[in-house]
Amino acid sequence: MTRPPQLPDLALPAGRKVYFASDFHLGAPDAARSKEREQRIVRWLDQAAQDAAAIYLLGDIFDFWFEYRHAIPRGFIRLQGKLAELTDAGLPVTFFTGNHDMWMFDYFTKELNIPILRNPVSQRIGGHQFHIGHGDGLGPGDHTYKVLKQIFASPVAQWLFARVHPNLGIGIANRWSQRSRLQNGAADEQYFGEEEWLLTYCREVQREFAHEYYVFGHRHLPLDVEVVPGSRYVNLGEWVNYCSYGVYDGTELALQHFEKGPPSEYHTH
Repeated sequence: MTRPPQLPDLALPAGRKVYFASDFHLGAPDAARSKEREQRIVRWLDQAAQDAAAIYLLGDIFDFWFEYRHAIPRGFIRLQGKLAELTDAGLPVTFFTGNHDMWMFDYFTKELNIPILRNPVSQRIGGHQFHIGHGDGLGPGDHTYKVLKQIFASPVAQWLFARVHPNLGIGIANRWSQRSRLQNGAADEQYFGEEEWLLTYCREVQREFAHEYYVFGHRHLPLDVEVVPGSRYVNLGEWVNYCSYGVYDGTELALQHFEKGPPSEYHTH
């Protein structure tokens, strides 16, 4: 296995924390409910900014995103404005692309000073080694998606889609995105124990490169599971139902819920 890319160490000053969130799926299932969720996310960002040393957004922030050369998807201005406010104030924000927003290019970097990462990375934060990413296409199985991801990530596919007028292209993509998520909704609520594919991936990495924390989204189910003694896989869940996120205080990483209680069944092992 190739060693994961290693980001520079992130020191954690006393009293500061690092926040992780993913799978906002803004734009779904409709404009009204997306706007309500976006407003909740902005309130969460305001709260996190009070003691944050850094914020990591781990993909599928948008249910669909494509950057044309002179156009971006309509909406989500409250989130973009809040992120601009935070980065202008010097708070580092890092964005990982997910399977729903893999067609992000340089808009967030140029306009909001937010780096865009496309693959999992490792980073020492405070006193612990983290492995961080969205989580799609990792681990065993799901071969059909892995092939589709290679196609969608190819410059040829991106060039061809860019030739489609935004009114048509974004409309088609939004319908495809929502259909895909709805088809997989039931599986998102199931915990597969030792068969969890991201847990398998974490253990494969751990055998060669030790990390205390593996942090992913994509799964849509809040999870906190032992990889091996001293190492944990934390899945951040999502914001359509759980409003769950991770917070690291320099000692431990914990899952929390914003303006909602935890689910009745919470998988911690």
